Amino acid sequence: MLKRENILLVDDDINILELLQRHLQSMNYHTYKAVSVKEALYILKDTFIDLLITDIQMPEVDGLQLLKFSDEHYPEIPKLVITGYPSVDGALEVIKSGAIDYLTKPFTKEELRLAVEKAFAHGESRKNIRPKKTNGNRTLHSEMIGESAAFQEITDVIDRVKDNKATVLIQGESGTGKELVARAIHYSGKFSRAPFIAVNCGAIPENLLESELFGYVKGAFTGANDNRTGFFQAAQGGTLFLDEIGTAPLTVQTKLLRALQEKEITKVGARKSEKVDIRIIAATNADLQNDIQEKRFREDLYYRLTVVEIDVPPLRKRKTDIPLLVDKFLLKYGVEYKDRLLKISPDAIEVLKRYNWPGNIRELENVVQRAVIMCDGTIGVKDFPEALKFQIDFPEGDYKPLREMEKEYVQRVLLHTQGNKTKAAEILQIDRKTLREKLK
Repeated sequence: MLKRENILLVDDDINILELLQRHLQSMNYHTYKAVSVKEALYILKDTFIDLLITDIQMPEVDGLQLLKFSDEHYPEIPKLVITGYPSVDGALEVIKSGAIDYLTKPFTKEELRLAVEKAFAHGESRKNIRPKKTNGNRTLHSEMIGESAAFQEITDVIDRVKDNKATVLIQGESGTGKELVARAIHYSGKFSRAPFIAVNCGAIPENLLESELFGYVKGAFTGANDNRTGFFQAAQGGTLFLDEIGTAPLTVQTKLLRALQEKEITKVGARKSEKVDIRIIAATNADLQNDIQEKRFREDLYYRLTVVEIDVPPLRKRKTDIPLLVDKFLLKYGVEYKDRLLKISPDAIEVLKRYNWPGNIRELENVVQRAVIMCDGTIGVKDFPEALKFQIDFPEGDYKPLREMEKEYVQRVLLHTQGNKTKAAEILQIDRKTLREKLK
């Protein structure tokens, strides 16, 4: 049986990489090459890898750090180390970092073959079902991360709908990752090889949305100089994702309803309809029930769209997922901006978990991105915007009197300044006398 497992090779020595690639390709493996840990991290993030083979001695970030990181974030991938400096202590460190075994340079093709087969045999029992890219229950799709109960509810629904073409409506606040949910449905299911077409209905002018969705024929309107295929036809056999569906004008809603009911569309200016075989996933951050009452959204279309509903919770309701999301963004921006893997202090994580995130995951990503730029080493509270540092956290709906909230806030600022009243007064933008009166 032809083997086409994906093997990632990491070594700063081009000659070793070329040798490994020739040997492994002759064994019918598919290989990816990286001359640095930074390059390897990009490949790991975007590619399904079945085996990681890495050198230890490399500039900037060494192979041990890559092993430790991949063992934490990609535990299902077996790891094999090659080294030119064998030692007992080094071997122990390699195994502790998650590697299956290590090869000493120079090695023969047969030694490489046996080591690779041993690594695959060892990793077989740990390998998760593909095409999911998963770290325990943390991910369903390469960009979706979480382990909270709220996240698990979403993944359970995704798992039920991924292999059929039932229409799905995804609802949630801006920045919660609705498109990521749609992509997870498509790419984790059996239709993943078919097209996924994402359309932001709110970004297309109303007078153009119909022709963009359904296409048009030559001469249908001024400027229609030839026939054009619409998004429905482009998504044939796959998924059409309609974001901000609540912004679609009523005329387009009528044609959407017909497309859902009859499984066919009519191009603008055409006389004949065409059959389409696609799955529709729509998303909105608007209250469509209210839009129905206000006659801005068709009730019959709403019920056609809500065969399956997925409510994506705001980040403030899944705060246990914040450390996992931060890890993801640290990988992305640490490698991009600092060429290394960055860490974050426990105090900084606690500050992020206290904040209520009105901008949700999108806001969290922006905060981490800024912190990576501002930090000198490990990310700390000092690297965050002032608005985050002194956020008062209390349960939604648990509103308190203003005096009590002010007292709690002043106490938190004093705790942060370790009792330094001058610094606390500067943060609160009041003078020391006023602060003394408040403390009384």
